[in-house]
Amino acid sequence: MTLNNDVKIKRVANVILAVKDLDRSLHFYHEIIGLPIKMQRRTWIDLGVSGGLLSLHPASLTAEHLGGSIDNGITIGFLVGDVRSALEELQEKGVRVYRDIVEREAGKNAIVYDPDDYLISLFEPNFKDKEQQTGGYHGFTPA
Repeated sequence: MTLNNDVKIKRVANVILAVKDLDRSLHFYHEIIGLPIKMQRRTWIDLGVSGGLLSLHPASLTAEHLGGSIDNGITIGFLVGDVRSALEELQEKGVRVYRDIVEREAGKNAIVYDPDDYLISLFEPNFKDKEQQTGGYHGFTPA
């Protein structure tokens, strides 16, 4: 089997989520999570600053929604500086928790639901070399 070298993928451009209510999802990802709006059109919203963007567009009214499974669905991951404070902040804003904080070798992780029951992973890495970690994190926002 030969590889086709014409593709030359450079990076992930965006993750596209089909959402039931564009305004409600925009409120969640922009106002609650804190992602900045990069570009907004009537039926498409790009969130983020650089790297891969999170793009929202209206879901089909007739197709089945298949997004909310940790085992075989979509999970969006966010790095946080302090998973406990991030989770508490989201719970205060009414966000539902799928799984509370679990500690693993790589770090701590909790999972919450977005308005369409997509799973959102909050991950606080456990850097063995403290020089790798950016100081000043609290919740979602690096200081």
